[in-house]
Amino acid sequence: MLNMERSKELFTMAREIIPGGVNSPVRAFKAVGMDPLFIKKAKGSRVCDVDDNSFIDYVCSWGPLIMGHAHPQVVAAICRAAELGTSYGAPCKGEVELAQMICEAIPSIEKVRMVSSGTEATMSAIRLARAYTGRNAIIKFAGCYHGHADSFLIKAGSGLLTAGVPNSPGVPAALAQQTRVANYNDIDSVARIFDQSSDVAAVIVEPVAGNMGLVLPEPGFLKALREITEQYGALLIFDEVISGFRFCYGGYQNITGITPDLTTLGKIIGGGLPVGAYGGKQEIMDLIAPEGNVYQAGTLSGNPLAMAAGIASLKLLQTDNFYHELEATAANLTNGLKKILADHHLKYSLNHIGSVFCLFFTSEQVADYISVLSCDTVKYADFFRSLLKEGIYFPPSQFELCFVSSAHQTEDIQNTLLAVDKVLDKIS
Repeated sequence: MLNMERSKELFTMAREIIPGGVNSPVRAFKAVGMDPLFIKKAKGSRVCDVDDNSFIDYVCSWGPLIMGHAHPQVVAAICRAAELGTSYGAPCKGEVELAQMICEAIPSIEKVRMVSSGTEATMSAIRLARAYTGRNAIIKFAGCYHGHADSFLIKAGSGLLTAGVPNSPGVPAALAQQTRVANYNDIDSVARIFDQSSDVAAVIVEPVAGNMGLVLPEPGFLKALREITEQYGALLIFDEVISGFRFCYGGYQNITGITPDLTTLGKIIGGGLPVGAYGGKQEIMDLIAPEGNVYQAGTLSGNPLAMAAGIASLKLLQTDNFYHELEATAANLTNGLKKILADHHLKYSLNHIGSVFCLFFTSEQVADYISVLSCDTVKYADFFRSLLKEGIYFPPSQFELCFVSSAHQTEDIQNTLLAVDKVLDKIS
């Protein structure tokens, strides 16, 4: 039996003073029918809660921790930076160095602006796209999540998909009308919107969709997006907040060879500290104040601690065979999961790329928003709770990704597979 006494006490206290008791909705564990864990500490591949339960962690702070928790070199970089001051409200060397590293790693980014979150990055990118094109509408894809800015809360993924909420109160109808929704992996749905409107400023897309579970782009889909945006004079924005530096040293665009006009980043480039960035062609980026008149600002943008953590992280990612070894670890896990599913005669869908995966509790091949909605979320919740009792921490939502880090060892993978096998014996 999993002891959660102290977590329950803290959650009771939190609900009195924090909406829902959490500062981000999916953390509340509502989708899996239990109270949340309160984490006390984390190291390597494991997190430890306030009741001293230890778990092998596949949430990894929702993606930033590609090297696991509290990597010594990242922690040391943060400590050195903190000794020199935690925030300046003025330029620092670290933001120049990290910007240089990003521009060198992702050729489509000629200039980059640092912000403090992925939401800030995407929100700023569409404002910039609207200013550059002189148009107002944007196209997003059902099930894709680009943060909680008003324009994106239309058929969004992540916590909104878990809650079954297609929109959010507080979003003005006039603004919502400027967001057109297409179907991921369906270029015809994009073409229909362009045919019906001459006011589309940009198409924003997760090149690897990671907020309705893991949905991979079908061959030719991203290339067709590049072609149709060029045809109609709209910008193409790659939201690489999750995919940036996850599959290679650079963006997923480095792998596909497709050049977007703007790219948004976050998560890994901050080494676990709050960070975001958006960048692209110089002629577009030069519209941003103070160079131009598109306004965006932030007190903690380019924060020296976040910059130090990001620089240290990106340097570690450049070590020989980092991605090869990471993906080999992930392949050991996903291949093992597929074998277990086959042994149990279960036709659940497992999507996997690089060091991320998602086990969908549906027999359908998951390739878009509609197929995602066929999942048995009740069974996933049972699976999650049962795994937690075995010391394995998967995402508390069917529609989030599992992340493998370089800190996950062979023993972690073996223990995870044993736990999954045991759990599926009980619930399948």
